[in-house]
Amino acid sequence: MSDLLKSVRLKAKDLHKTIVLAEGEEPRIITAAAKAQAEGVAQIVLLGSPAVIAQKCPDANLDGVKIIDIATADIEPYAQALYDIRKSKGMDIDTARKLTRNPLYFGVLMVKRGEADGMVAGSVNATGDVLRPALQIIKTAPGIKTVSSCFIMVLDKDSKYGEKGVMVFGDCAVNPNPDAQQLADIAIASAGTAKAIAGISPKVALLSYSTKGSAKGELIDKVTAALELARAARPDLQIDGELQADAALVPSVADLKAPGSFVAGSANVLIFPDLQAGNIGYKLVQRLAGAEAIGPICQGFNSPVNDLSRGCSSEDVVNVVAMTALQSAIDR
Repeated sequence: MSDLLKSVRLKAKDLHKTIVLAEGEEPRIITAAAKAQAEGVAQIVLLGSPAVIAQKCPDANLDGVKIIDIATADIEPYAQALYDIRKSKGMDIDTARKLTRNPLYFGVLMVKRGEADGMVAGSVNATGDVLRPALQIIKTAPGIKTVSSCFIMVLDKDSKYGEKGVMVFGDCAVNPNPDAQQLADIAIASAGTAKAIAGISPKVALLSYSTKGSAKGELIDKVTAALELARAARPDLQIDGELQADAALVPSVADLKAPGSFVAGSANVLIFPDLQAGNIGYKLVQRLAGAEAIGPICQGFNSPVNDLSRGCSSEDVVNVVAMTALQSAIDR
């Protein structure tokens, strides 16, 4: 485990947050719940049948873990909350009751009602199924209209890039072709993740194939428009663009291409113009530079919901629980 993830877990312990694990009958989730509770990473809520959980992992020590069996729980307050939120979209109370029996909806409703600080799922559910209830119920944070993702990239501590080798890349997993407003939202959210989880002071570069007008075109116009929107929304952020990757990262190139920029040459948060660039970019750095890629981390929700890889390990789940706890402490 990297020093960053160890730090994330330690920080989470100090927050005493409650995180609900919606897939409570999955063995990896049960094992992670026991470990996270024992370490004090968070107060854990498991959604599932106590009998099934005990049968799946008979040796798991779940002392302190709260187990809620949705099949027997009183769902009426949750169903009523869902109905109130979605009735303007045509939902009736019977549909709300049916959906509330779905752990993904029940977990999100717990967060909405203040009974949990965040939810983690995705070990056995598709990304769309995990994020849909959150988009419908929790919705996006104030001033943010876009749910996105980022990866925390951990290079060698002695790396000349990032802050002690730590960088944040966004968006690499969710939005295929963000418009200017979405790109601005991704930049703002990624800066928040950089500070809350990666523990770095964000210097945000909006990347392009052009630096400060060296080329012209619609693709560049989108990036420069995103810069204006992000600066208007968050004048406190250190953010600049459009910047080529070398201008964003290398001081000598920045001096030539973007003199006077407070971000160029020292960027630690890289915002890619579209999903193709972002996904390619993080995988290249992961493979060619041997960087650890932590994520994808969901961002932009009013309260955190994180989507696991279906190939995740129990240790991965504990790490995501800790990151979700840190996200819940972001001032929104």
